[in-house]
Amino acid sequence: MAWGLPSSTSLVCFCQKLNRVKQLEESTTETSLQRCLATLDLTLLGVGATVGSGLYVLTGTMAKEMTGPAVLVSFSIAAMASLLAALCYVEFGARVPRTGSAYLFTYVSLGELWAFLIGWNELLGYLIGGASVARASSSYLDAIFSHRIRNFTMAHLGIWQVPFLAQYPDFLAAGVILLASTFVSCGARVSSWLNHVLLAINLLVILFIIILGFVLARPHNWSADEGGFAPFGFSGIMAGAATCFYAFLGFGVIAASSEEAQNPKRAVPMAIIITLGLVAVAYILVSTVLTLIVPWHSLDPDSALADAFYQRGYSWAAFIVAAGAICAMNTVLLSDIFTLPRIVYAMATDGLFFKVFAHVHPRTQVPVVGILVFGVLMAFLALLLDLQTLVQFRSISVLLTFTFVAISIIVLRFHKSPPASSLGPASPVGSEQASAPEPGQLRPALRPYLGFLGGYRPGAAVAWVLRVLVASAITLDCVLVFGGSALHLPPWGHTLLLLVSSVVFLLSLLVLGAHQQQRREDAFQVPMVPLTPALSILLNISLMLQLSSLTWLSFSICLLIGLLVYFGYGIWHSKENQRELPGLLA
Repeated sequence: MAWGLPSSTSLVCFCQKLNRVKQLEESTTETSLQRCLATLDLTLLGVGATVGSGLYVLTGTMAKEMTGPAVLVSFSIAAMASLLAALCYVEFGARVPRTGSAYLFTYVSLGELWAFLIGWNELLGYLIGGASVARASSSYLDAIFSHRIRNFTMAHLGIWQVPFLAQYPDFLAAGVILLASTFVSCGARVSSWLNHVLLAINLLVILFIIILGFVLARPHNWSADEGGFAPFGFSGIMAGAATCFYAFLGFGVIAASSEEAQNPKRAVPMAIIITLGLVAVAYILVSTVLTLIVPWHSLDPDSALADAFYQRGYSWAAFIVAAGAICAMNTVLLSDIFTLPRIVYAMATDGLFFKVFAHVHPRTQVPVVGILVFGVLMAFLALLLDLQTLVQFRSISVLLTFTFVAISIIVLRFHKSPPASSLGPASPVGSEQASAPEPGQLRPALRPYLGFLGGYRPGAAVAWVLRVLVASAITLDCVLVFGGSALHLPPWGHTLLLLVSSVVFLLSLLVLGAHQQQRREDAFQVPMVPLTPALSILLNISLMLQLSSLTWLSFSICLLIGLLVYFGYGIWHSKENQRELPGLLA
């Protein structure tokens, strides 16, 4: 048999496989997981997943090396970008209350390949995030004992000078992860209870830091004598915002846990909004008092808050802060280990990942295989990798996920049949859609002015315009970030490219807005679509471009490994693929 080039028909079928979307026909109440989480549980889970190493470690690192006292501006920018993404998560969480978070959102809107890449990306993000939190937690634990553990390890194993690797293996961080994995494997109720206890201690310590911090504040620390408010300029502020962005990921944990919520359509949106508000206030206030207590250039990057009080002579306060930091970072670690196996479970249930990870323990009702396997892998990463490498990798993972969720919202709004419409036997939206113009079509009032778009089938023009919108956002951000440096553009070229990309971006928004959208009264919807998700896309890409080239290189290698897994296993074992086979064989 001679081997030849694939036919055009086979290529079309192959591309259709990559873009097939998940059909949600089953009842939302059917699940192998235990529905035991109320709104308060989800909120505390989200806050616990967010207020950790970003507050106790990253604030000091950013203030000393990237932003100075302007660290509070970086957190404000990151919080604003997170708000745009959170609104998208709220809509999806209310309409598609299933385990899987951004992976599932992408699957029901953009297609299988993109869904797998986002699921793989989330898997890597939680692995790296848990490892980074464990290393930060071990640093605070070690600081309580005057760094005896670090000194002992360095004395007996030496110091490593290898890119991406830590100076010494952190056995304490690996042990903390294995212990946390054991608790999570006992069930959602046990890990939720432990999260509540640790979070209560953490919130009391944060309140203590803010009150005592303002009492000890010295406005002189922001003066020109100490380097000024923004010693690293605007570029430093944006680089800091890109780095700390991962610190606001807690609402992703809420979305991933929606299948275990008692009333997901109400509890998930409320928990996400409350979590983001509380966390944003905490980060901004704590980063403010940190640089007012002591000069930013004298901070200890490894344990900034505790060291700041120690420098001012409040060693007892430093001990309280260290205890709060350990509790906070362990709540984040618990949340990461809680969420990661559930995303893998969702992918394995859909057939895109190895089937063994879909196994749920009959007694504890948790995906125990995923918890154990990825807990060990996370411990291995914490043992060897450098903290700064881990943090930047987590940030790029989060930003890419948020970008795809924003794109998915636009696709969902202009799609004829919402994914959630088949989830209920009698939806009030159905009667409205029968009389309303079909989503994806031009608005009747604008047809006389945009008649050239009227010849496309509903949604086709939107799909092309969305591609142009994303391309123009990438171009615009590249010009803004690299136009004066890496691109070496002359002033007129920089201005022209900036103008053209801005005009194309705005025109794409106008054309999208000229098309009919879905309107639902039974679920939360993101306001001002397509403007809100488009701004989220623009800001996320801008922050991604601020990260280092080594971070991009390592991230690209990990995505290539993911593609090998998908084309070697996922595409053939996908449940959607199994649904197509009977039709092909008939």
